[in-house]
Amino acid sequence: MGPPPPVLPLLLVLPLLAAGVVLRQSQEPKELWGYVQVRSKAHMFWWLYYADNPTKDFTELPLILWLQGGPGASGCGFGNFEEIGPLDKEMKRRNTTWLQAASILFVDNPVGTGFSYVDDCSLFAKNLTTVVSDMMVFLGEFFTHRTEFQTIPFYIFSESYGGKMAAGIALELHEAVQKGTIKCNFMGAALGDSWISPLDSVLSWGPYLYSTSLLDDKGLAEVTGVAKEIMDAINKNQYGLATELWGKAEDIIEENTDNVNFYNIMTKEVPEVKSNEQGNLHLRLYQRHVRNMHKDSLNELMNGPIRKKLKIIPDCVKWGGQSIEVFQNMAEDFMKPVIDIVDQLLAANVNVTVYNGQLDLIVDTMGQEAWIRKLKWPNLNQFSQQRWKALYVSPESTETAAFHKAYENFAFFWILKAGHMVPSDQGEMALKMVRMVTQQQQ
Repeated sequence: MGPPPPVLPLLLVLPLLAAGVVLRQSQEPKELWGYVQVRSKAHMFWWLYYADNPTKDFTELPLILWLQGGPGASGCGFGNFEEIGPLDKEMKRRNTTWLQAASILFVDNPVGTGFSYVDDCSLFAKNLTTVVSDMMVFLGEFFTHRTEFQTIPFYIFSESYGGKMAAGIALELHEAVQKGTIKCNFMGAALGDSWISPLDSVLSWGPYLYSTSLLDDKGLAEVTGVAKEIMDAINKNQYGLATELWGKAEDIIEENTDNVNFYNIMTKEVPEVKSNEQGNLHLRLYQRHVRNMHKDSLNELMNGPIRKKLKIIPDCVKWGGQSIEVFQNMAEDFMKPVIDIVDQLLAANVNVTVYNGQLDLIVDTMGQEAWIRKLKWPNLNQFSQQRWKALYVSPESTETAAFHKAYENFAFFWILKAGHMVPSDQGEMALKMVRMVTQQQQ
């Protein structure tokens, strides 16, 4: 172990003091943002919104760290303006913003994502270990400088590959809090449509698509065949090959399903890159899974009005400009499972929530249930024997919005009529879930 990496203190912090913004009696600004140098020449961008509740001060509500997927998709961009932030990408108020229930901390990670950047191409994260260590530097700086959040309940919520990162970060953070090296009130992690066990997801693609009439017998046989190739590669620890075969599997699915949308099987999007187009596999995968979340309208917003508002983005940094490198550098790590980390979290008595959208394909619910059955958690049998409970968005509603099951420190939400991006598809139910997970509502 060498000396700790140099850290840039949170000096680049700008409150929003625009006309029309009402500051709370505590005179805390509604937003803060800045950069933390997590390693020499590696800079992580963050954006904090204080909770906006008509009856409660932010000190009475939790703080949520939101982690986007990809890897390479921007939480400060996509998660903020497409899912849970105060405004949508048309800059109109979002009725289902999570700020009603919590303060939200968006972070563009791994470095190179969104407005985060590296000065040297050798500094991109190549594995979960680096992603976690970078985030621990960031969280250490954040809680040191934002002392008002040290005692507020802190949760990590995530989506897609962000869930894999969240599991690793949660375990490391729990240990840091126990040791006293980071002062925060860490309460748990929520893993949304999360890439916890890539193989279990891949093995379930064929059966799921077949059961929803999106594959015929021949298509099912083709998808099952490539899924077995992926399983063989993973069993031989050939993770780079497994990532390549994963791309091949998606191509086969698109060919057999008339380009099903991997993020919501009930919606149709014509892909920008046709599956039979030759070229770099990682580029095709990136365009399908990261660029898909950085569409032109969001790109223009982030590199235009938002960049002007933030005032601290270096001229050489374009929002999302390094995202493909982020994705490519993580290719070897991409298909590795982290079921064991979830087991360690449960054993450490950390609260773990899994939530999943019914219409998601890329991380379908069948795959999630498969890896959960592999947990070594002693209470798994008692969890499995619980009857799930139907949830409704309001007492007046008669439509089932979700099912929920919990035992001790583990919970699962099955979100109906939602795809991969649960808050985008079912905003009211997602907000209700946040209140339940953070113990504001049963």
